[in-house]
Amino acid sequence: PEIRLSLTTAAGVGGEIAKHDPDHVHIATEATLGAAARSYCQSMGRAFTTSYHTRFPEYLNARFPIPISWTYAYLRNFHNSGNGCMVATPSLRRDLAAQGFTKLVPWTRGVDSELHHPDKRTDLGFDGPIQLYVGRVAVEKNIEAFLEADVDGTKIVVGDGPARDELEAKYPAVKFVGAKFGDELARYYASADVFVFPSKTDTFGIVMLEALASGVPVAAYPVMGPVDVISHDKTVGCLSENLGEAIEQALLCDPAACRRFAEERSWRSVAEMFLLNVEAVYAMKEPRVKHDTKVSLSS
Repeated sequence: PEIRLSLTTAAGVGGEIAKHDPDHVHIATEATLGAAARSYCQSMGRAFTTSYHTRFPEYLNARFPIPISWTYAYLRNFHNSGNGCMVATPSLRRDLAAQGFTKLVPWTRGVDSELHHPDKRTDLGFDGPIQLYVGRVAVEKNIEAFLEADVDGTKIVVGDGPARDELEAKYPAVKFVGAKFGDELARYYASADVFVFPSKTDTFGIVMLEALASGVPVAAYPVMGPVDVISHDKTVGCLSENLGEAIEQALLCDPAACRRFAEERSWRSVAEMFLLNVEAVYAMKEPRVKHDTKVSLSS
């Protein structure tokens, strides 16, 4: 219920695009707005890029009996019709290539290491070790695997979603504190001892970088997202098919190493990577819109 679905037309979206007269169109959703934007761009002969953020075939299959192959067929057609599909990780790129996706280019994720900082740690008043989850409280996030993990201490869930009432009643010892934002969210991150990321369908998981910037190690499954973010650096977290074991091992990691890891991943470098991808499009295709100067990043 909390997910808004915009019902519109290609003409409606096209009118907004024409009004703003952009140098480039990037489509970040494959649903109704994205489909309308794609239709408009194709009709006008405009170059556009897309990005693949969520494993929707697996996401939908977890909720409804929709064959994964059907959703991949739609997404493959959607993303292959553009001038480049940006993906966050090497493993996602390999998976999509195996599904027949083309024109795949890298576009990683970053973190605000000033907002998320170990200095914001405070005593939350719960028994430790503090195990934290941040995100939507929904079945596709596999959150119950975290709630079932047999680990001493206190589990905290920051976020809201359709499964919250049911899970809050089922796990009375878990602290469900609702959605948090800004400095309040940053304090929850920094006050945890381990961040738990139980999802098996996310393609990246920026929340992991936010936890690491707060000096908090990550425990997760060895799947897409966690594999690309932390598997090559065992000093910042632990991956295991046994989530309880991953939590126990992650608690042994060095908070300072977590912070150093996150400081190397700024949003500025992410923005520059995006602009390089856009420039590559226009190096191969003459755009309909004005593009006389090199794209630059303004502060």
